[in-house]
Amino acid sequence: MIRLSLYIYRNPILHFVSSPISTSLSLLTLSLQFEVQMSFAKKEYEFLKEIGLGPHNLGCYASGVWRGNGPVITSINPSNNQAIAEVTEASTEDYEEGMKACFEAAKTWMQIPAPKRGEIVRQIGDALRAKLQQLGRLVSLEMGKILAEGIGEVQEIIDMCDFAVGLSRQLNGSIIPSERKLKFLPLLQNINCPNHMMLEMWNPLGIVGVITAFNFPCAVLGWNACLALVCGDCVVWKGAPTTPLITIAMTKIVAGVLEKNNLPGAIFTSFCGGAEIGQAIAKDTRIPLVSFTGSSKVGLMVQKTVNERFGKCLLELSGNNAIIVMDDADIQLAARSVLFAAVGTAGQRCTTCRRLLLHESIYQRVLDQLLEVYKQVKIGDPLLSGTLLGPLHTRAARENFEKGIEIIKSQALAVSKNGGKILTGGSAIESEGNFVQPTIVEISPNADVVKEELFAPVLYVMKFQTLKEAIEINNSVPQGLSSSMFTHKPEVIFKWIG
Repeated sequence: MIRLSLYIYRNPILHFVSSPISTSLSLLTLSLQFEVQMSFAKKEYEFLKEIGLGPHNLGCYASGVWRGNGPVITSINPSNNQAIAEVTEASTEDYEEGMKACFEAAKTWMQIPAPKRGEIVRQIGDALRAKLQQLGRLVSLEMGKILAEGIGEVQEIIDMCDFAVGLSRQLNGSIIPSERKLKFLPLLQNINCPNHMMLEMWNPLGIVGVITAFNFPCAVLGWNACLALVCGDCVVWKGAPTTPLITIAMTKIVAGVLEKNNLPGAIFTSFCGGAEIGQAIAKDTRIPLVSFTGSSKVGLMVQKTVNERFGKCLLELSGNNAIIVMDDADIQLAARSVLFAAVGTAGQRCTTCRRLLLHESIYQRVLDQLLEVYKQVKIGDPLLSGTLLGPLHTRAARENFEKGIEIIKSQALAVSKNGGKILTGGSAIESEGNFVQPTIVEISPNADVVKEELFAPVLYVMKFQTLKEAIEINNSVPQGLSSSMFTHKPEVIFKWIG
């Protein structure tokens, strides 16, 4: 709705069409633009200017130039669903221009010695350090995670820069002895030839495409881009459509370092955009490797498209992660750990704990402590000190939470003989933002809803009798990703990890 209205406002032909629909859309556009101007004037938004953001921003960095010829979108603060700033997304024409320049820049970048490339990444890390607080606040503001997590996410990229700098001096190949025999001398038939060997040398792919999700809007870029850059690959980044300001701010940091070193800006190309840009990256034969983070549904489509052109994929998709608490575990430690694992980032991490498996002998004790710590969770503005649970990222996410709770209730009734019920939470919070209650559900591991990923702070609790049973429950869902255990017994740990 917002995209359409803004486009109509910007198109002089459509703008003058006289109809109640066009008039109302134009009025909505004016209202949104006024809201953006007012929001950006707020004192708490002043820091955005320090990282190169304004009320209206171009969302495409291609050929070393900022541009944007696509739709105009509005970045929304999930704490109050009010506008932060506007972004003009990339068009497919912008994408093509950017890719042409990036393809040419790759020829230059791969010829630079790896330690020199590492020096550029080191400078990127330093530039991020200088703006750590501001970038961390932006992550909290636009994504919705609490400030400590926002700053921590940017710190992850800095740490990856440090790691990649060291790696830039360790991109070693191997010299492998040959099996060739000296057959021309009968007496030396069984001696390896000293003048024949195999040499292994790693070469850059050229361009790495990185498609990131809203929940870690910049850290995932760092994990991919830092390594790609030191390995001699250019980077094409499509950030999440709902976190465009983070995409722009991060790109400006990297672009500044490239410019300072007189390197082509096209070495790092970024696009704010929707599915059409992601599809273009997946189809583009100039991009040998595509890294995608997001849902399993979209990930499968990306993988299929990339595989059809014999490209390579890195996928990080859904998770349905379990924590197993054995009968000898430190219960206080387990309760605190489970709290952050289940509630952190409002349950919107792919590594969020969604299933808690408790040994029957300590089941009630762990549950009682967990319910007590859940009562202490402060819900509110993620930028405020003391907040432990911020909002879900979008209104749609809040609606999915409510739908999920209804499904849980229906399935809990269906398996009531196994003790299915909501123990705490289970409701959205009436507010302007997308806040929901952290929820604990006692339910059978056989319930269908347990096999699915509800991207929200909902924890399913279930009991087990033996380690064998716990491992079977852990492995009974189609998603993988991570798993944890609390025990003091090494033999249990080794059996668990296989």
